[in-house]
Amino acid sequence: MRTRKIMMTTVLMMLLAAQAQENSIAIDKVGKRVEYNPMIFGQFIEHFDNQVYGGIFDPGNPLSDEDGFRTDVIEAMKEIKTPIVRWPGGCFVSTYHWLDGVGNERQAVYDKTWQTEDPNTFGTDEYVKWCRKVGCEPYICTNAGTGTPEEMSDWVEYCNLTVGKWGKLRAKNGHPEPYNVKYWSVGNENWGRHELGARTVAEWGPMVRESAKLMRSVTKDAKLFAAATSDPNWSLPLLKEAGWTLDYISIHGYWDPLYHVNNPASFIDCMMKTDAPERDIVRTIDILEQAGFGGGKIKIAYDEWNLRNWHHPWHGDLRRGFDYEARRKNDIASTYTMADALFSACFLNACLRHSDIVDIACFSPIANTRGAIRVDKDGLTRRTTFYTLFMYTNYLEKYYIPIKTSFTSLIHGDKQTTVLDAVLTCDKESKRYVYAVVNKDPEQVVDLKIDFASMGKRQPKELSAWVLAGRSADDYNDRGDEHVRPEQRKLKIKESVVAIPAHSITFIIVE
Repeated sequence: MRTRKIMMTTVLMMLLAAQAQENSIAIDKVGKRVEYNPMIFGQFIEHFDNQVYGGIFDPGNPLSDEDGFRTDVIEAMKEIKTPIVRWPGGCFVSTYHWLDGVGNERQAVYDKTWQTEDPNTFGTDEYVKWCRKVGCEPYICTNAGTGTPEEMSDWVEYCNLTVGKWGKLRAKNGHPEPYNVKYWSVGNENWGRHELGARTVAEWGPMVRESAKLMRSVTKDAKLFAAATSDPNWSLPLLKEAGWTLDYISIHGYWDPLYHVNNPASFIDCMMKTDAPERDIVRTIDILEQAGFGGGKIKIAYDEWNLRNWHHPWHGDLRRGFDYEARRKNDIASTYTMADALFSACFLNACLRHSDIVDIACFSPIANTRGAIRVDKDGLTRRTTFYTLFMYTNYLEKYYIPIKTSFTSLIHGDKQTTVLDAVLTCDKESKRYVYAVVNKDPEQVVDLKIDFASMGKRQPKELSAWVLAGRSADDYNDRGDEHVRPEQRKLKIKESVVAIPAHSITFIIVE
C-alpha cells in the first residue's frame, strides 16, 4: 500500500509540474537548415491479400484503365505526390522469382510466404508502367531468401540494359527502352526467423557484399540498400562486411503488433508509442557512426513503417498454417482513427528532424490491409493516414529548420510522452514558415507559445492553419463518409499563444 501511495504521489507531482510548465517553441539559431528529401513520403506495396490484385491492379473493373490499373487509386496517389514505391515485398519477395512475372507465357505459382497462389499477371513490366502513371520512382526489393546474387543482378540487367540476355529479353517482351530503375534493395527482413530464407549474422554481410558487387557491375550509379535493424549485433557486422557497397540501410517498424490477435491499441496507448520511431532512428545513426559510415556516407531508409502491423494469424507457425479469413479484419474501417493519423505525423516529424540521414521512408502499405487507401470494387476510401500524408506532401515548405521546444507531458499509467510534437519548415528565402504541430491529448486543447521574433516576424493577431482533427480521438473515415479531412482555419493569437485543438495535426503558416 505504501509503495502504491508513493507512486500516486510521484504521478501527482509530475502532473502538477506539467501544469505549471509552459509549452513553447522557437527557432534554434545554432541549428543548420536542411533541404529534406521528399522521398520520406514514399509508399510500399506487396503481393499480400488484396493489395495488388483487387487493389492497385484489377483488370476488367470499370474503374481500371486499359492496362488493368485502378485509375482512382492512381489519382489518389497523385494527390499525395507519391515520390517512390517499394515492391514486390516484404516477406513475399523472399520466395519470388522475377522471371516468372515477365513475358507472354506466365504461369501461376504457389506463394510459399503467404501460402496462396499468385497469378503472376502483375510483374516487373506492369509495376514499372504503373509507377510511370503514378509519377513515382520504382524501388525494387530483391529475393535474398531463396534467390541468389546472380538472380538479383539479372533482374537489374532486365530493367536497365539494352544488351545481353536479359536486356534483350525485355526488348523482346515489348519494352525496347531500358527502365533505368535506380533503387534496389538486397533482401527483406532476412534477420527474422519469420522470413523464408532467413540468414545468420555471419551469413548476411557476405551475401549482401557479393550481391551488391554484381548489381553495381550492371548499373554503376544504382542506389543500393540492404535489410538491417537498429540492433548493432546485426547491423555492425553487416556494415563491416558490406558497408562500402551500400548507399542505404533499410529498417522497418510496426508498433502496434497485431500479427496474431487483432486487438488494436487505444488512442492513448498509441500516443505512448509515438517516441519509439525516433529512438530507432537515433540508435541506427549511432550504429552508422560506430561503423565509420556516419555523416551521411550511408543513409537510412525506413522503407516499411506503420503504427499497426498487418493481421495475419500464425505467420511463422508452419505446422499450423494461416487463417485466411482473419485477414478481412484488416479491412475494418473503425481501426484507422485519429491515433493512426497522429502517430504517422509524429513518425514523419522524426524523419524530418533527422533528415540529414533519413532519406527515404515507405508507408506500409499504400492500398488495402493497413493502407492509407481502402479499395473496393466500386470505389475507395481515404483513411485518416491518407490525409496525414496529404498535409505533409502539400502544405510543408522544402527546408527543415531546427527548433527549441519546451513541452509538457501527457501521462498514461507509468508511461509518458510530450503532449506536443512539432517541426518547422521554411521556403528557400526563409520568408514563409510552416509549423507542423501534433497535439496528442485526446480531449484537451493545448496552448502553444510561439517565438515570432526568432523568425524575424512580428506577432500577428491571427494565423492561417490547416487542421486535421475529427469529432473525437476515435473518429475515422468510412466509405462515402470521409469527414476526417484537413480544414482551413484562422487561429487567434494572444500574447504569442495559439490554441492547438485536441487530437489534431495543425499546420500553422507564418508569413
